[in-house]
Amino acid sequence: MKELIKVTTNEENEQLVNGRELHEFLEVATEYKKWFSRMAEYGFVENIDFVRVTQKCPTPGGIQNITDHAMKLDMAKEISMIQRTEKGKQARQYFIEVEKEYKQQLLDTSKLSPELQMFQGIFNAVAKQELETKRLATQMENITEIVALNTTDWRRECRKLVNKMAETQGGYGAYQEIQTAIYEEVDRRAGSSLKTRLTNLRNRMAGEGVPKSKRDKTNKLDVIESDKRLKEIYLSVVKDFAIKYGVWKEKKNSIGGKS
Repeated sequence: MKELIKVTTNEENEQLVNGRELHEFLEVATEYKKWFSRMAEYGFVENIDFVRVTQKCPTPGGIQNITDHAMKLDMAKEISMIQRTEKGKQARQYFIEVEKEYKQQLLDTSKLSPELQMFQGIFNAVAKQELETKRLATQMENITEIVALNTTDWRRECRKLVNKMAETQGGYGAYQEIQTAIYEEVDRRAGSSLKTRLTNLRNRMAGEGVPKSKRDKTNKLDVIESDKRLKEIYLSVVKDFAIKYGVWKEKKNSIGGKS
């Protein structure tokens, strides 16, 4: 498989992607610092999903320290999907293939002796049964995760659920479609318009002298954040959609862990 973006592995066997290299591959017009800051707002946590690193780079003015990030493969896949571009689709599919290939390498037993291969077969049979038991337990955990969704760290948890919904629909392109449908259902249940409320919020911010760059970053989730009733409606809708898309059946991934 042709290498599109370099993927490294740390001492804990976690696959990592360089932030600036991903930014360059995705052909993002926004400068890296602003782009990464915006991506981090989707709920990614420093030192869990990514770490900050400093690189020395030659410039016309001499050697300068440039901030970069090493992100886990799960984060790189999600960020690629969020771009909603062909390059994003290509990057996400590439990361999935890299991950699959890496796991196959870890599980390759073809070079073992016949005796060890026999023991490996016995082990795999036992492991398969244990994994099935864990799969059922995981489904129960996922159901609990949906039911327990509350206003604490709600943005991050809702984003995770919407991402899982998108995965059930093929990932790329489905995220925005599902999120839009959720907003429409919130409008219906609340009897109001998030779009209108967002416009009003930005107008109020303008009247308060808030810079346009900050106003432009304000979104419908900020509108929901400011209204307790809207937040409760939004959480209820996300739960309903998660059940509708069968998220409870999906494999549960720990935050920042391997997918």
